[in-house]
Amino acid sequence: MADLNSSPVLGAETVAENLKKVFETFGDGAQDISVEISERTDGFETPVTRKSLWITTPYHLFTDVVEAIFDIDALLFHVISGFDDGDAVTLRYHFSLYSFRAERNSQVGVSVIVRVPKPNLVMPSLFSIIPGVEYSERETREMYGIDFDGLPNKALVFLPDQWDEEIKPWRDDEAGLSQKPDTVRRLS
Repeated sequence: MADLNSSPVLGAETVAENLKKVFETFGDGAQDISVEISERTDGFETPVTRKSLWITTPYHLFTDVVEAIFDIDALLFHVISGFDDGDAVTLRYHFSLYSFRAERNSQVGVSVIVRVPKPNLVMPSLFSIIPGVEYSERETREMYGIDFDGLPNKALVFLPDQWDEEIKPWRDDEAGLSQKPDTVRRLS
């Protein structure tokens, strides 16, 4: 077992540089991985500056990128967000890297961005390495129509059991609600 007290606390810049070195070894498509650092300040009386990494990866390198991040430190999953991007659905997987020795507010936010082409809306599930992704993958499946290969439970989470699964509420194209007004009921 690793001695957690001897592990260094890694900042966003160090993590980004380490990841770039690993990404260079990926071969075909590695040059298309981008790593950007964003900074924001929260708090009024005691402002805290936080840094986050935004990693954009080609579809075929997605799992390699997530595994590389996982190898750096304790990776905590938060949520998957997404949007209909015309010919693809763009997903953002939001994580935090959190060193066990880190001081309060020192975790590094990490978002991995991947475009999933609409002609082939299939993503590898991260369930086998991060079981906590189950509900986010299920929600993304029912709202955008992305199938997660390897996700054991694909039952609906938010939509009723009798829901027409051809309708994907968060899509802006012909699969979305805007094209089927008779499926939407006004609440007021």
